[in-house]
Amino acid sequence: MKISFLLHNAYGIGGTITSTFNLAQALAGRHEVEVVSVLRHREHPTFALDPRVSLRPLVDLRHEKEHPLCLKPARVFPAAEYRYRQYSELTDLRIGEWLAQTAAEVVIGTRPGLNVHLARQAPEHIVRIGQEHLTLDSHSPRLRTTLRRAYRRLDALTTVTEADAASYRRKMRLPGVRVKALPNSVPDPVLPEADGTAKLIVAAGRLVPVKRYDLLVEAFAPVAAAHPDWRLRIYGRGQEQARLRQLIEDLGLSDHAFLMGAAAPMEAEWVKGSIGATAADFEPFGMTIVEAMRCGLPVVSTDCPYGPREIIEDGADGLLVPVGDREALTAALLELVQDDERRRHMGRRALQNARRFGPVPVVEQAECLIDEAVAARGSGRRVAAEPGRMQRALVSEGFAVRDVARAVASRALHTVGRGRR
Repeated sequence: MKISFLLHNAYGIGGTITSTFNLAQALAGRHEVEVVSVLRHREHPTFALDPRVSLRPLVDLRHEKEHPLCLKPARVFPAAEYRYRQYSELTDLRIGEWLAQTAAEVVIGTRPGLNVHLARQAPEHIVRIGQEHLTLDSHSPRLRTTLRRAYRRLDALTTVTEADAASYRRKMRLPGVRVKALPNSVPDPVLPEADGTAKLIVAAGRLVPVKRYDLLVEAFAPVAAAHPDWRLRIYGRGQEQARLRQLIEDLGLSDHAFLMGAAAPMEAEWVKGSIGATAADFEPFGMTIVEAMRCGLPVVSTDCPYGPREIIEDGADGLLVPVGDREALTAALLELVQDDERRRHMGRRALQNARRFGPVPVVEQAECLIDEAVAARGSGRRVAAEPGRMQRALVSEGFAVRDVARAVASRALHTVGRGRR
């Protein structure tokens, strides 16, 4: 079977890229797999892609940024989507052309705007699976209204947590579309796991405000004061880099906390540490949490929506603290820093518990969903609906009405605001 993933930009960094590459690699053992990158801005991807997986860009921004169609706004990609300004008539055209001629039997979209393309432009014979790497509640009412209409043409929709799958089933009316939680997978480790003896805390991800690396640095300051032999390493790049560097200097942590830049793969860096950490305000899944646990690190994380609680068993393989609570984050870090035996025991539990996110169990779930969707489309029927559809329809209709009202109100306020300028 030929399976294609439609990705925003395979040449950047981020959890969606990592998880897409991981699943593509896992599927490549039994299928012909392709990653189609709508945009390209550099010669090679930041993350390594399995050579069995082909990579095809559609719009190369190095040469086509001034293309006449690139300067015109997109018409298919939804205007309410976060990435809208990066799309254009040229991306509309290239995505449509690729979908029309692809030999793929299954196409998997990886963000809402691309799922809309898939729903509206894919030929009828193609099995259409949308992926949600954020959450339904994180989308604006206007975007949710657009998705309600478009997503009915999908065969299946996957979310990365059970909590978000439940939210989609409750708030969206998608008759005949199977909504299923499919966690992100992390490749099986190739290096020996961490032994918990290093005096090192490791964090990784995009340096953006929602990840709250500032909170992590501030929470680490008392740890460094009490245990000056411990270090904090933060891997990644992004808009917060300069501010974080200044914060480290202001707190006198220049010899204790370090911005390491991007690292790919991260496994070699995780195994050097003894504790993983994240202080995010919002985490749809928590890819770096799984990466750290798969390398034998217990993880201290904020208990933010939605992912960490579905990954970490609080007190067993990691610790969860309230969102934004610097003192609680410091206390949790100190708890593991000061107790060598507990830290190592929790690291062993983390290694064991995170196996459920390995390629084999995740790809089995993915293949089951794909096979079901292929069989359903081949027989001319939709995927079987979940039980209790009548009750859910009434509930979802209420959410739909509210979203429309909020979207209209938002547009009205925007129009008034423009009139006052």
